[in-house]
Amino acid sequence: MGDQTPNVSPQSDPPDDGQIGRRRFLGYAWKGLAAGLAVEAGWTTYDILNPKPSAAFGGIVAAGSVGDYPDGTVRYFLDGRFYVASAAGALVALYQKCPHLGCRVPFCDSSGRFECPCHGSIYNTRGEYIQGPAPRGMDRFLIKVDADRVLVDTASVIEGPPRGVSSASNKAKGPSCITRPGTKASGSSSTTSPAGTQSPGTTP
Repeated sequence: MGDQTPNVSPQSDPPDDGQIGRRRFLGYAWKGLAAGLAVEAGWTTYDILNPKPSAAFGGIVAAGSVGDYPDGTVRYFLDGRFYVASAAGALVALYQKCPHLGCRVPFCDSSGRFECPCHGSIYNTRGEYIQGPAPRGMDRFLIKVDADRVLVDTASVIEGPPRGVSSASNKAKGPSCITRPGTKASGSSSTTSPAGTQSPGTTP
């Protein structure tokens, strides 16, 4: 009988510590990357649903706080190209363009009304049509109050109310700021904004 060598199954060498360390590191790296992507996705979604005020036309513009607007107050925001008016117990954001031919409509302090100097259209404090060639009241923007902050969304223009709609007084408090040919202005318009003043004319 010849020598019989016992069958011994080969055993693989146990992985060294370096391989285990690399595998663990890669596992942690992938988990960290996945967590980072989840956080980034959540943050992006939050930014989309909660846009920050941009203080520029075409975005959301911060227009102060509710306490800045006692009844009868009208404030002009040059960057946003709108007025915020407080009348009849509510706030309204009015686009500066006249719906007739696009001139900027100043607010007349003496009459307490919006008066277009180009063709004589007149609107009450809420931008509702009173007289003139304009086809409707002043166009407006969506306005939102968030924790006492007044935010105006200038991304889209909302068509003004039709002629005949009136929820505020149409009566002039005093002299008009617009003139007829050959006459002299009897009142003064106020168009001051936090960013300065702007003279009447056709604007975007």
